Amino acid sequence: YIRDLLLNPPSFDVAAAVQEACRLMGNITCSIPEFTCISAAKLVKLLESKEVNHIEFCRIKNVLDEIMLMSRNAELSAILYKLLVPASVATGLKVEPDILMSECSVISQRIAEVISLGVENDQAITSFEHIPKDFFNDMESSWKGRVKRIHAEEEFANVDRAAEALSTAVIEDFMPIISRVKSVMSSNGSPKGEICYAKDHEAVWFKGKRFTPNVWASTPGEQQIKQLKPAIDSKGRKVGEEWFTTVKVENALNRYHEAAKNKVLELLRGLSSELQDKINILVFCSTVLIIAKALFGHVSEARRRGWMIPTISTLFPYWLDVNQGNAILNDVHMHSLFVLTGPNGGGKSSMLRSVCAAALLAICGLMVPSSSAVIPHFDSIMLHMKAYDSPADGKSSFQIEMSEIRALVSRATARSLVLIDEICRGTETAKGTCIAGSIIERLDTVGCLGIISTHLHGIFDLPLSLRNTEFKAMGTEVIDGCINPTWRLMDGICRESLAFQTARREGMPDLIIRRAEELYLTMAANKQQAISMVHNEPSNVSRSVNGLVEKPDSLRNRQETLPDAFEPLRREVESTVTMICKKKMLDLYNKHSITELVDVVCVAVGAREQPPPSTVGRSSIYVIIRSDSKLYVGQTDDLVGRLHAHRLKEGMQDATVLYIVVPGKSVACQLETLLINQLPLKGFQLINKADGKHRNFGIS
Repeated sequence: YIRDLLLNPPSFDVAAAVQEACRLMGNITCSIPEFTCISAAKLVKLLESKEVNHIEFCRIKNVLDEIMLMSRNAELSAILYKLLVPASVATGLKVEPDILMSECSVISQRIAEVISLGVENDQAITSFEHIPKDFFNDMESSWKGRVKRIHAEEEFANVDRAAEALSTAVIEDFMPIISRVKSVMSSNGSPKGEICYAKDHEAVWFKGKRFTPNVWASTPGEQQIKQLKPAIDSKGRKVGEEWFTTVKVENALNRYHEAAKNKVLELLRGLSSELQDKINILVFCSTVLIIAKALFGHVSEARRRGWMIPTISTLFPYWLDVNQGNAILNDVHMHSLFVLTGPNGGGKSSMLRSVCAAALLAICGLMVPSSSAVIPHFDSIMLHMKAYDSPADGKSSFQIEMSEIRALVSRATARSLVLIDEICRGTETAKGTCIAGSIIERLDTVGCLGIISTHLHGIFDLPLSLRNTEFKAMGTEVIDGCINPTWRLMDGICRESLAFQTARREGMPDLIIRRAEELYLTMAANKQQAISMVHNEPSNVSRSVNGLVEKPDSLRNRQETLPDAFEPLRREVESTVTMICKKKMLDLYNKHSITELVDVVCVAVGAREQPPPSTVGRSSIYVIIRSDSKLYVGQTDDLVGRLHAHRLKEGMQDATVLYIVVPGKSVACQLETLLINQLPLKGFQLINKADGKHRNFGIS
């Protein structure tokens, strides 16, 4: 429930009710119920399928009794009435307190009338001397003690009579044999015999061997031995060589099994049917207790950690326990947008998470990780932390970051809390700085509260127009000549990143760190000179049309000349392929190999292009024009996949492709073979010319 509440923050009225309930929970002095929790979905399923057993009925009664217990207690009743508000939102049901109490009383009383609550002593498990106790325990524990005996008095009496009859049958048919076995000695080995419980078959049988007399002399037990027959299972198969029973014992067993179990199940199903009309009340009560248990658990842990009901003052990371002294406390007075700087490991991300957690808990009406707090009810809380790339979507980490921040900026209002960690970290520094500055200006105009953390210190040199923004920093201090973070929020700008110290602390070789420090000093000393060179000297690097990719001039010029050089060859190949295919298609039509004469349209696919979706699932022939002017001819039913496979090979990346969609794979195979044999005769070079020599090439 807490998870769903945080993922879907409630309206102000609901949050206020939750907060007041938490406040009351923190101040009560009386004991509280156990809060029996039953899933609403499970409750509905069991009642509608009439599969509620006596244990679930007892739990349902506990839910109802705990609701009534809370209503009768002055301290708990105030909490109960507050919990009705979030319970109504969670269930979509609105139940008045007096109706709720009345229904709880009626349903609880009805369950108590039918279900045995364990206080009765008239349903003891049957016990007889000569029958194993496990038999009666297994047979009766599944239904005895489930319903009150008054509702099945006759059936219970039948069980008692059937159990007594079974005991009598066992004594009369098995005990004489047992007595005989104990008194007889044989040269073939001592006879064995006992009365056993066959658990897998829910039966009491005689188990023995070598008990049959060698000579029948009408001695005690012989008559009973003659009555024995092999025991069989429910499918009529013989159980084993050592298991025996008699007709009388089997009849008594069958009578016992049929005595009362069905009646008990009938009573349970009947009660399930009655309660189906009360499903809404039961679901509502269960939801109230689930919310109560969740909030009591939240309040107990929050008080242990020193959290408070918000009415931001001293704030600390929610994942740390302030009572253990391992949290740095910070005072956050946020009346505007913060641009937050600080060293690596200085606590910028922790500050964002702490503020986000406090605000989210507060607007849900929960306790927050602070010693005291005043938090407005935000209309939205928007947090952007680290971005990762998504190869499946074809997006880089910067693309994903821009997509998320675009949604954030477009939805932010003056009542929003906006939190962005390490803005524009995934792109080139200069342009990333300008994008970040523009985003800050936009959020400043909106007037929202929030924190934007960054290492792009160039933001502070931009001519930004800001009215609702403050510069904050995570502090540092110098100890023994070393700069260390204090993890405390302060006014101002921190340009120290502690990058070298952080890398060294994480085990980066000292040789690399020293070289990095040398490069850093050199870069700082030559910064102005480098800027001058960039602006005044001609560059040997040119930008592509879209400005995203930079390439050397030599490669750019070569690529720009390729289309002009290849255009005559492409037109010549296209004309020749079209002519050959048209003649072949006319020939096939005249021979009635195809039903209609289709237009032959040769389509070109450039180096960074792909065929349209209309080619999917259709047969086609294609000709690849390589950068060395050699051709490759093929046919396929998956042109997109085939071209992708070709372009993975060396020399094929920038190749141009011509293709013609044809009616069927058989036609495509014939045209492929024809082109492989005809194009060399027209003066073209093929790299798969040998394929045309195969007699059945392209047909099988």
